Amino acid sequence: MAGLDPVVFSILTGRLEQVADEMDATLYRSAFNPIIAEARDACHGLYHAETGATLVQGSKGLPIFVGAMAFAVQAVIEKVRAGAGVEPGDTFIFNDPYAGGTHLNDFRLVRPLMRQGRLFAWLASVGHWLDIGGNVPGGYNPQATEIFQEGVLIPPVKLFRAGVLQQDVIDIIQANSRLPRSNWGDLNGQLNALDLGERRFHALIDEYGEEVVAATLDAASARAAALMRENIRALPDGTYSFEDKLDNDGIVDEPLTIALDLTVAGDAMTLDFSRSSPPCLGPVNIARSTAVAACYVALKHVFTTVPANAGCLEPIRFDIPSTTFLGVSAPRPVAGYTETILRMIGVVFGALAEADPARATAAPFGTINALSVAGHRADGERFVLFSFFGGGLGGSPVSDGLNHANNPISTATMPPAEILEAAHPVMFTEWGLRPDSAGPGLHRGGVGAVYALEVLAPAGADVALLGERGRFAPFGVAGGGPAALNRFVYDGPDGPREPAMASKITGVRLKAGQRLRLETPGGGGWGDPFARDPAAVARDVRRGFVSPARARTDYGVALTAAGEIDHDGTRELRAGRPA
Repeated sequence: MAGLDPVVFSILTGRLEQVADEMDATLYRSAFNPIIAEARDACHGLYHAETGATLVQGSKGLPIFVGAMAFAVQAVIEKVRAGAGVEPGDTFIFNDPYAGGTHLNDFRLVRPLMRQGRLFAWLASVGHWLDIGGNVPGGYNPQATEIFQEGVLIPPVKLFRAGVLQQDVIDIIQANSRLPRSNWGDLNGQLNALDLGERRFHALIDEYGEEVVAATLDAASARAAALMRENIRALPDGTYSFEDKLDNDGIVDEPLTIALDLTVAGDAMTLDFSRSSPPCLGPVNIARSTAVAACYVALKHVFTTVPANAGCLEPIRFDIPSTTFLGVSAPRPVAGYTETILRMIGVVFGALAEADPARATAAPFGTINALSVAGHRADGERFVLFSFFGGGLGGSPVSDGLNHANNPISTATMPPAEILEAAHPVMFTEWGLRPDSAGPGLHRGGVGAVYALEVLAPAGADVALLGERGRFAPFGVAGGGPAALNRFVYDGPDGPREPAMASKITGVRLKAGQRLRLETPGGGGWGDPFARDPAAVARDVRRGFVSPARARTDYGVALTAAGEIDHDGTRELRAGRPA
């Protein structure tokens, strides 16, 4: 639609995003499990009627779902074209990780937005359900060798047909969960969010007209593509390569490589991951749609002015072959997808640092440390504590990394200790920052964290962990140093124990009163640590972020017994630094 009023465009884009934000808030307020209600592991948006491309997403939803949800809606479109059909009142449900999903815990609901019997767009909701069966409560099975060991897989099916609930579908899903009541609450929260979104979008279209709203959505996508091209054009042409590794796949104790060749040619970019390791036995494989979504998140962190819709991916070509563990299909296990996409994001950061260090960010801590503690309460009722944990983000050209933050795949927050303790028979005996965990730099990385948990359930609890960065530390860029490694310790019958696979373990049984301890990495550093202001180093020491010994070795800063800067000693240390 030519001549779209820029004021109308601005108002409508804001109102469209507000509807998606309101959908997010509706689910956060009504979900039963803390991973959605507190951690906000969910997303809502509006998607193109024919292509499934992301048109609008809420600002509070997980960025990783922006790219992935487009593939999910495409899976529904293919189902419709294959004969399922679509009519007002239909709602599809599925969690297939190979059809635009991520892993089995993330349930997607997709609903047509119909206008006078004609499909205008699609509404979609995704939320992380607490337990969907499988060998390990919570779904993160670090020793899975096929998807069937991770939980129940639901392909795209109609949960509602012309407004009529298909109870059989719910019965199948509920029968495959240890926590059917929690899943039922989350499902209804997502349905409520879709109901609200449907009403709000209809009202908005009624007010402005279909032609104006459709033109606004097209213009927003075109604007995102133009801004992304402008950002790419600002980079020097060339091919920039970077690699990083995962500790192992949980089955075979050998590292896996994620290798990227990033090519800039004018206003277009190619991300080639074809040199990465082949598909693996364990659960750190990912589907191609998930890999594309991870790249989107990384680029959005660097090119912050680009709006969150499918247009931003228009100038980018992806080479993610099925010969790598970044583009697998069924039945490869994928429960640990978070660990792989975090490494992908870091690798994109690293390649961009080669292209333009002034715009690069050092590696974040790069693991969610998916922890499951499950058992029975004193009254015999089943419980499953599942949570992820924070660490430090990488230093940047303008600032230190955030301390005790969540990973850059999302805007989620860690569930508070008080919420986890109130919901489960456990007690946190420590929850604080981890000294000397940040990568040193002119702008140091953020500081990681320490969590210690005691089991209170009378009969004990089963523990599983799926994490990373136990052997390959978050890297620094532009001369910055690496952060600390991840570390997990638990009480064994003969004293403290650590996993043989670094940060992946299952089959651990803790008795009441026994404890586990998780020490997370910080972020990598940016720039030369010896160029950091000694006053900033002294302040970090006073705050407990850096020890006096590491201030000397990492930053060349000497301190007195009172914690003041020893200027003569500092000059001597920095002058004597090896070339």
